[in-house]
This record gives sequence, C-alpha cells and structure tokens, in this order.
Amino acid sequence: MTVITLARPESLNALHTAAHNELAAVFDNFAADPDQWVAIVTGAGRAFCAGNDLKYQAAGGSLDRPPSGFGGLTSRFDLDKPVIAAVNGLAMGGGFEIALSCDIVVAAEDAQFAFPEPRVGMAALASGLHRLPRTVGWQAAMGIILTGRRLSAEEGRQLGFINEVVPREQVMTAARRWAAQILECSPLAVRAAKEIAREGLNHASLEQAIAGQRGGGALRAMLASDDYGEGPRAFAEKRRPQWTGR
Repeated sequence: MTVITLARPESLNALHTAAHNELAAVFDNFAADPDQWVAIVTGAGRAFCAGNDLKYQAAGGSLDRPPSGFGGLTSRFDLDKPVIAAVNGLAMGGGFEIALSCDIVVAAEDAQFAFPEPRVGMAALASGLHRLPRTVGWQAAMGIILTGRRLSAEEGRQLGFINEVVPREQVMTAARRWAAQILECSPLAVRAAKEIAREGLNHASLEQAIAGQRGGGALRAMLASDDYGEGPRAFAEKRRPQWTGR
C-alpha cells in the first residue's frame, strides 16, 4: 500500500500551488504504477488539511492548480485504484474536498469538517459543492454548505461520508486495516468494481447503468487477466489466491 502524507504542518497542511503540483505528480505515479494497488492519504501533525493556503494567497501567491484538482485528486475522475482518507484532524474547505474525493474515509474522534469558504467570501469550487449533495442528500448538504459550520466526525459518520471513527492514535491503524482488506481482493476486480460504480452514477436510471457497465477499460483488463482465472482456481483448491494484478 502507498501512504501519501500532506506535509505542511506549520500551515495545518493548507496547500499552495507547489504542493498541488507535487501531489498531482504523486497521484500520477500511483495511478500509473502497476505495483501500487491502494493509497492512504493523511496529514502530518495535528491537521489533515486546512484547505487553501489563504496567507499564501493574500501575499499574492499564484492560484494555479493542476488539471487533477485540489491536492492533485479532486478532479481526478479516471482513477480506478482505491484511495483511503485517514483524517487525523481538521479537514477544512479543500481538505474536506480531498476526503470526499476518496473512496473510504476513516476519521479521528476529534476531527472536524467544514466548508468555511462563505465566511471568507469564497465558495468550495474543488468539487465539494457537488460531491457532498450526492453523498448526504440535498438538505443535509445545504445545512453544511450554506452555513460554513463545523461537523464532528461522528456527525459525518451518521450522515454517511465517513466509514469509521476511531481515537486519533488509531487513525492510521484503522486505515491500514481497510487497505489490508482491499488487498485481500483481486486488484483488477477492485478497479473494475470502482469504475462500474462510478460510471453508473452518470446514468439517469438503474437500467441504463446496468446496460452500460461492460464498456469500461478496467473491466476489460480484469476479464483478460491471469487473476481472472486465479480466483476460481484458488477457490477450487481451497487456498488463498495469489494475485499479481496482471
């Protein structure tokens, strides 16, 4: 598994242009490397990510971001490999959007989440205004987006955008446990499943989603792989499958 750490603790891991570009390169490498199967994103120090570096912006810093979005992730819509957020503290604005862009979210008990942008004359434009309503429903999302209020990790779990809440010192242990469970599965089957589920959300009806589910590249890769035969063989031989990702 690959661990990606947001490492600007002096700024509560708020991100500026250089950090966005560096993270974009890291995620590019993760996506392209056949030997990297699952990633965990976390923060250094006491925050996950405080969002946009407003001090950097106020000083005239560039607001340029890579095409893959905030943190190199929020506009990366073709990533079929699973990504886990290990939210160890504050996840504000873009930090919240990074978490929502992940497939599984583990959060510390004292983690807090918010879109505070309206309080500083801005809007959460790095996908959060679209991801949150799709995850928790319209009214619940508007109660968060329009007020800029902070949510606890437990409220996030109840709303459905957090999978598990644990004591702060157990965040990475829990994230690694989720990653280990994913790694027990065929990596190509995992990618095909994520691709099908993601693309299915683009269809207006369940019928259309099912009809279109066989057109993706990740599914074709799974069907053509050695692992596609390894699973049934291992089951018949009563042994653990030996996945190669090929």
